[in-house]
Amino acid sequence: MAPAIPAAMERPHFIGIGGAGMSGIAKILAQRGAKVAGSDAKESATAESLRALGVTVHIGHAAAHLADDASAVVVSSAIRADNPELARAAELGIPVVHRSDALAALMRSRSTIAVAGTHGKTTTTSMLAVALTELGLDPSYAIGGDLAGPGTNARHGEGEIFVAEADESDRSFQKYDPDVAIVLNVELDHHANYASMDEIYESFEAFVDKIPTAGTLVVGEHAGARELAARVAGRDGLEITRVGEGEDADVRILAITPKGMTSEVTVSLWGGDEITFTVSVPGRHYAHNAAAALAAGSRMGIDPRELAQALTAYTGVGRRLQLKGEAAGVQVIDSYAHHPTEMTADLEAMRGAAGAARLLVVFQPHLFSRTQELGKEMGDALALADASVVLDIYPAREDPIPGITSELIISAARAAGADVTPVHDKGAVADVVAGMARPGDLVLTMGAGDVTDLGPLILARLSS
Repeated sequence: MAPAIPAAMERPHFIGIGGAGMSGIAKILAQRGAKVAGSDAKESATAESLRALGVTVHIGHAAAHLADDASAVVVSSAIRADNPELARAAELGIPVVHRSDALAALMRSRSTIAVAGTHGKTTTTSMLAVALTELGLDPSYAIGGDLAGPGTNARHGEGEIFVAEADESDRSFQKYDPDVAIVLNVELDHHANYASMDEIYESFEAFVDKIPTAGTLVVGEHAGARELAARVAGRDGLEITRVGEGEDADVRILAITPKGMTSEVTVSLWGGDEITFTVSVPGRHYAHNAAAALAAGSRMGIDPRELAQALTAYTGVGRRLQLKGEAAGVQVIDSYAHHPTEMTADLEAMRGAAGAARLLVVFQPHLFSRTQELGKEMGDALALADASVVLDIYPAREDPIPGITSELIISAARAAGADVTPVHDKGAVADVVAGMARPGDLVLTMGAGDVTDLGPLILARLSS
């Protein structure tokens, strides 16, 4: 299939091109032959990977970075209105395009699978991308994290299938019209954009409404996903496939057997064939993600036995229980978990993998609004660890909220019986952890901010 580049995307300029979602779209466009440029706040491995594809990447934001002949300026919801490159685009009359519109345009020439849900999107999208590649189907994909094998979050493929992570945080997933959509779970999150569960359900219903006639909605076992399925049942031509461990599941998980840092999973398909395959990351939630990927691929016409075997090729994605290394008998693992449900799932998975060893957590809260709403639940989750270090809140795109600090989490964790050490200086964390850790321990760096940078520093300190 010949690459398709929408006219507005022939010479795009990305503001914040180093972001997970933005960089993926930029990579696909570059691989399709577009002349891509952009800017980001700081140098990164992502910036270097973009340059290797011929993309012009400026560091810092300045009006001069925007070329006069740019066909469009691509932004995410995180870009502030006073960005100088946005102002320059207005002066030049260059159209501004949200990243979701850019991705939607790239997807329209393919058969698409969109993966949505409050948790698990990146992992499930990655599983599909790896498995379809393993089967020789040469998919295109756009993911919110770097695959462990190819080491990238996006790729233009010549095959018919496009797999994309569908982000609900700013309602942008409503722009897509997938042939098969996965909704793993539905919970209240992104409190700056959603005030209630009713608003969340309305947003997901709008996403489901974009599935064309005769399309498929795959839903996980989570109560919120099943509630969504009940709300959209009976819509014209929509097929609903349920995945889970319950008797009502169309793709039913019969057994999940932990095998150290992997799991063996057995599923039955629509009451018939049983298939057993390996998932390379521990934890029940990852087994459920793999089963959802199997269901979605099957509904795209892929032989389920071949797909299940191909899923064993998935070896992980950056920041999703990613082993960073081992020093002095201590393993350091990185987790992107930042919502209490994700935290609990990853901590339980690591507790199972650790056996009798101690589990130590370095947690960095993400967003003031999320901490305000879910700080107690985050503290409760940390009680699953043997000991935790809690950092200050990573603000990302938000301004501080008076009175909202990581102390909310620390107090809740201590009330739940957790051993918690607050550390306000990120530079001191490696020393603190080295003083706590003993041979055999697992250290989990956890959060959606720059806590991921601490893994190598902890390993270096343990080695000294």
